[in-house]
Amino acid sequence: MFGLIRPCRGRLGAAAHELWSAHLCGLCLALRDTAGQPARLATTGDGVVLSLLVAAQRPAAAARRTAGPCPLRAMRTARVVTAEDPGITLAASASLAAAAARIHDHARDGDGLAGTRLLRAGAARAAGAADRAADRAGRRVGFDTTELVESVHRQFALETATAGTVPTKTATAEIAVTESATAGTATAESAGRAGMLLALTAPTEAAAAAAFRHCAELAERPENAGTLAEAGRLFGRLTHLLDAVTDRAADERAGHWNPLTASGTTDAAARSLCLDALTGLRLAVDELTLVPSTDAALLRVLLVDELTHSVTRTFAGTAPAEGGGWWRRRRARRRARRRARRQESWCERCGDCCDACEVCDCDCGC
Repeated sequence: MFGLIRPCRGRLGAAAHELWSAHLCGLCLALRDTAGQPARLATTGDGVVLSLLVAAQRPAAAARRTAGPCPLRAMRTARVVTAEDPGITLAASASLAAAAARIHDHARDGDGLAGTRLLRAGAARAAGAADRAADRAGRRVGFDTTELVESVHRQFALETATAGTVPTKTATAEIAVTESATAGTATAESAGRAGMLLALTAPTEAAAAAAFRHCAELAERPENAGTLAEAGRLFGRLTHLLDAVTDRAADERAGHWNPLTASGTTDAAARSLCLDALTGLRLAVDELTLVPSTDAALLRVLLVDELTHSVTRTFAGTAPAEGGGWWRRRRARRRARRRARRQESWCERCGDCCDACEVCDCDCGC
């Protein structure tokens, strides 16, 4: 499962996990019906949030149907949200648009299969087909994907404009040292770098805000539109920042553009921005007018608890390692990953994985 939100079955509980699976499988099948079997690769936990946002604001529960056996469910049937549900349709449209943007990004940076010379033209055609499918799905629920497409173009323009001002890895380390040595002067410089970083994440924030705001229109809850737009903006910021932190080391090795490196932002400063965004998102969720239901309860868990776990998981491996050679740095990274696994997705009683993948073979009930 891909995306920022990857809840663990042990943390959710049986009822919440069943509801989560109903929306997740419903999104997967809606993507298949909208753009064919390959589109199911665009299924993410982040898209489920849009479906839950619509369901949590409506008094009537989302319609369900029985889906056939699936290898990812160990060939079992399941009750899933129907593809005709407005929330699922909106989630499918946003997921396809996000997938198209990621393919364009990989093709431009030369990453993965989409970035190879042989497959670049085919990747561009696949991204165009995903954009058109996203537009078709969006029109069915009155969602204009133009803002999502324009955000991709604005992001590319920002990357192009700041590509020539990317500090080197050594310069970024010197910035961190300067901040700790001269706290007074560094405060203003750090604020300036944070402002530049937020300007670089603004297109992603705007796209997420548009998708979140449309959830209020689908649920006929206009009083939630402004709050949802703010929640979407913060969610988009978290998505962009955590993705940048995860890719930073690989981008520096390959010489690719990264918003943290382009703005000279340290991992500690990025973590502070993520924690601020988490606080704002928690306050926004508290202000929403939701119908008391299992959908609303699961939504709060995903947007508050699970996003907190995502931030912890992402920054667990970014702590500076002690000097003394590559083997110590490697050992420190391994220890950080083990700590993150124990905190996030490993059963404390038996040590087996319980990251919502239904392959845990222990008998402890996790």
